[in-house]
Amino acid sequence: MVPFASWSVLTADFLIVLHLMLGGAVFSAVLQLSGARWHYEFRRVALSLFALYPLALVLLTVVISAPEFTFPWFNSGEYTSARSTYSFPLPGRTVEVTLPQWHNYTFLAVREIGGFLLVMFLFSRYIKLMMLMGETMNHWRRFRRISYWVPPIYVLYGTMVAWDFEMTMRPEWHSAIYGLYHFISNFGMFIGFVMVMVFFFCKNNVMVNRVPEHVYNYISQMLLAFTLLWAYVFFAQYLTIWYGNLPHEINRITEMEDGDFSTMWWTIIALKFAVPFVLLIFDYTRHTPGMIAAIACSIFAGTWIERYMWIAGSYPSGPYVPGHTPMTSLFDIAATLVVILTGYLLVRGSLVRNRIIYVAGSPAAL
Repeated sequence: MVPFASWSVLTADFLIVLHLMLGGAVFSAVLQLSGARWHYEFRRVALSLFALYPLALVLLTVVISAPEFTFPWFNSGEYTSARSTYSFPLPGRTVEVTLPQWHNYTFLAVREIGGFLLVMFLFSRYIKLMMLMGETMNHWRRFRRISYWVPPIYVLYGTMVAWDFEMTMRPEWHSAIYGLYHFISNFGMFIGFVMVMVFFFCKNNVMVNRVPEHVYNYISQMLLAFTLLWAYVFFAQYLTIWYGNLPHEINRITEMEDGDFSTMWWTIIALKFAVPFVLLIFDYTRHTPGMIAAIACSIFAGTWIERYMWIAGSYPSGPYVPGHTPMTSLFDIAATLVVILTGYLLVRGSLVRNRIIYVAGSPAAL
């Protein structure tokens, strides 16, 4: 049987793939609605990540189909009833928690799969209309209307995902700002990931239409903005919980900050705030593509560790049992490598089909 902490690696992989898939349409819609003129160079690369939807759907099906591994509360009480009792083990004691209807497994599976299919339909429709918007004025109007729906739907769906797969892992813990915290973190990661892709393509001369170097400055400013926004919501959540000092709220934070996951806790702050902020405040760094790509890699790594910590760190391993460090078991490595390889093949195929990049023997012009 795969331990919960090790299975959390697969859940973290799913969340990363999901937000990479969704980010392209949101990125495009936000810049389209705000009237930004420079986003055309990045838009096609960003939207190519929507090709990850088969992988995201498979990962969602796997983690939902194995609730005994994915959700610690599943094996406690009558999970199919309206309200059930959950026995939560803590060092030296066991806490009895009454589960609300939100933790009904059937309801969870229906809303997660239904929400995924709805978002996939809306975003695929958005991408299709974007390709047709130049043909007639009717297509343009329809594209404009659907653009208004993409950001709010992303926020609502992202909040639901954050609650189901991270916040409510520990049933007695809650945070009113957690949904905002979750998708701000992941959207900043998405921008950094696209930045690394574009830098790599241009560096290796495989991009059909090269991105002008001045555009990297715009992306670096967005990375700095989301770094500051992430730090704000992170501290706003932490300060509220710390000041209240309620046991059912502060215990989860304390266990991650000072317990077995303390190294990850401080690593996340370093990778997602200290490194990006210290470097991106300088004008020279924001105009150096290689430096921006390195900072983006730091943000991506910090976000993956963050996703894992909020999942695996929610369930105390017990006294004298050290917390699991990711990528230290065969399952962790094998599962993540399969996800990376599958995602690479899907995105590469999309990039080549849409003639964003070219390979040996392919034409070098659109």
